[in-house]
Amino acid sequence: MFKFRKGQRKRSKSDIPDAVVNGSGTAGPGQAPSPGHTLSSLPRMTAVEPLPLFKDVSKSERHTLFLRKLQLCCFQFDFTDTLKSARQKEIKRQTLLELVDFIQSGMSKIPEAYLGEMIKMVGINIFRPLPPAAHESASAPEGADPEEVEDYMEPSWQHLQIVYELLLRYVVSSDTETKVAKRYIDHSFVLKLLDLFDSEDSREREYLKMVVHRIYGKFVVHRPCIRKAINIIFYRFIYETERHSGVGELLEIMGSIINGFTVPIKEEHKLFLIRTLIPLHKLKQLSLYHQQLSYCMVQFVDKDYKLGDIVVRGLLKYWPLINCQKEVLFLGELEEVLEAMQSAEFQLCMVPMFRQIARCVNNPNFQVAERALFFWNSEHIVGLISQHRQVVLPIMFEALEKNIQSHWNTEVHGLTVNVRKMFVEMDSALVEECERQLQEKEAMAGEVEEQREMKWKKLEEAAAEKG
Repeated sequence: MFKFRKGQRKRSKSDIPDAVVNGSGTAGPGQAPSPGHTLSSLPRMTAVEPLPLFKDVSKSERHTLFLRKLQLCCFQFDFTDTLKSARQKEIKRQTLLELVDFIQSGMSKIPEAYLGEMIKMVGINIFRPLPPAAHESASAPEGADPEEVEDYMEPSWQHLQIVYELLLRYVVSSDTETKVAKRYIDHSFVLKLLDLFDSEDSREREYLKMVVHRIYGKFVVHRPCIRKAINIIFYRFIYETERHSGVGELLEIMGSIINGFTVPIKEEHKLFLIRTLIPLHKLKQLSLYHQQLSYCMVQFVDKDYKLGDIVVRGLLKYWPLINCQKEVLFLGELEEVLEAMQSAEFQLCMVPMFRQIARCVNNPNFQVAERALFFWNSEHIVGLISQHRQVVLPIMFEALEKNIQSHWNTEVHGLTVNVRKMFVEMDSALVEECERQLQEKEAMAGEVEEQREMKWKKLEEAAAEKG
């Protein structure tokens, strides 16, 4: 409900000003509309001219001046040409700065409907068609990697930044009442904000991240809407476009949201983990957002350690086959997940997991092999391995022996020797048994090879006799 000051009557819907339109009219510098007027009733502005400062008018005129400044800020300019309308652009920029200061200093005294007009002005400025992505433009080289394209700089940022700052100040202000503000910052407004995350200007995405994060925290009514909309953006990115500039920032917001989940975790959130977060690992642009994605995954396991098995199997499902850089990322994430796992969940996935780790230990790329051997630097992981060494060591032993005998990298060789020593200290009898089994396996392999060669020799002799 609205709060009213003494003597203030409740407004009817007809009292709330209409939406601000681009270039809509306002009084000239010498004209002072009465405080009761709305934006739609003010005289039309035909040119952008300086308006008086708030400090230069009486208190009774400031609210009307606030409306006039809002209307001035609704004018749009062509920022691709820096010289075009330079004076008018500077007037608008200075006016935006004044509005930011005015909001910060006395927002509680501004009529509620006027604040609604301010949000409409914000929308007019920031909600716009985004330019084509750099990789989609006609000048982009064919097959250009989006990771290698130069950072895009929004030409109108000198104005946009102040508009975003104004919105952020309004959202975070202790004077902002959510019951009132949600009439203007509604579902439609929030969805349009989320659409802007595809902006290629990282500065804009950073402001959007702060604003949406604050809206999520303050406007409880918008939380399901925001989660669903972000999920849809991720679905389109994974299954349709494979192109989106703001995945990292959206994941950062989701990481904070996941951190606030209550336990037990709802089924809706578990489905988000399984259907969205885990498949995000398969995209070739993973390196651009992996840090934020890994944080989200680990947060789920921290919240509910029983999800550890699901997360590990999800990583194994999308494990890269020929991309060493991605393998290093996966190994780092897997280690963080294992740090949060308990013995029961570790036991469920340890066989497929250590088969993959064994393959990584034998990888000729030293970065992959080294990163896999670093697992034994973690006391928690070594503790889990020790509890289940009867299963883990037989899987790992052959890979360790192979490295000691033939890996080309001295660092990898040294780390492998250290890991083998740790297993000897854990259970020397088990190591001896694994050695014996490996010797038997090699002997059997030798016999099979001999038999194969004998068969080939007989075939060659028979062919020679016929020839």
